[in-house]
Amino acid sequence: MIYINSKVNIYIITINTKIQRDKNGGIMENKGQKINERTGLILMLLGSAFLWSTGGFLIKLVDLSSFQIASIRSLITATVLLIVIKKPTFNFSMNKILGAIAYASMSLCYISATKMTTAANAIILQYTAPIYIAIFGGWLLKERASLKDWVTILFVIGGMVLFFFDDIGGGMMKGNIIAIFSGVALAFNTIFMRRQKDENPLENVFWGCILTFIVASPSTFAKVPDTKSIIGLLLLGIFQLGISYILYSKAIKKITALEATFISLVEPILSPVWVFLAIGEIPGVFSVLGGVIVLAAITVNCLTFRKVK
Repeated sequence: MIYINSKVNIYIITINTKIQRDKNGGIMENKGQKINERTGLILMLLGSAFLWSTGGFLIKLVDLSSFQIASIRSLITATVLLIVIKKPTFNFSMNKILGAIAYASMSLCYISATKMTTAANAIILQYTAPIYIAIFGGWLLKERASLKDWVTILFVIGGMVLFFFDDIGGGMMKGNIIAIFSGVALAFNTIFMRRQKDENPLENVFWGCILTFIVASPSTFAKVPDTKSIIGLLLLGIFQLGISYILYSKAIKKITALEATFISLVEPILSPVWVFLAIGEIPGVFSVLGGVIVLAAITVNCLTFRKVK
């Protein structure tokens, strides 16, 4: 009997060293697990940004109008997302409706801007989104920007301007203005996906694709795409948007809207790489300096441990 009791006591001690409980007796989550989860979420966001970064190059590759690209790409993306969602719900909350509108606006504006002005102008003006998220996030998400976030925004803006300094004066003014609206739409798309964190943020994108297709549908068959354009459209629909948003929708549930946008800012850093590989364009000194500033600001912001919500 004494031997059995001592064995039980040893067993209990072993278990208690592995499980931490709060004051109410509930099991507390290990900090190491939170850090590992956060790392996984950041990698998902980086994967999304990597895929998104191919958008400018692929849109330039497709020899179709902006609305025809938007229509066909959205139809392909919606098909990919439907495989994951399986049965989309038809109960349209305000978050889902406004999220779909924000997504459709972002998609149409960005493609139009990329066609009308330089890809560099389009991407830098779209990625003013953190400013709008910082302004409206506190009201719509109760996720107020910290002083560190505002400092990061200032460094990011400064770095982005330097990164595209050689190109900022080029392009048509109309395309630049549309790109600014694309940035506003990106901010609200991120905000309303975050507001769906307790449901399925991916449905916002799915219905946004459907709305984009409906709006741009008159242009769907305006011109028969050649082989190069078909390949570009498939890459845009399946990888650049489809798979990227599957990853993003998982991460946005537990990463704040502002931080998710900070991490995604690697997209405009990677975009010139694809341009270089495609047409041999080499970034200038200001571009390299701007990229270093942006990456450093984002890295410092993301390395600070934040509670996974």
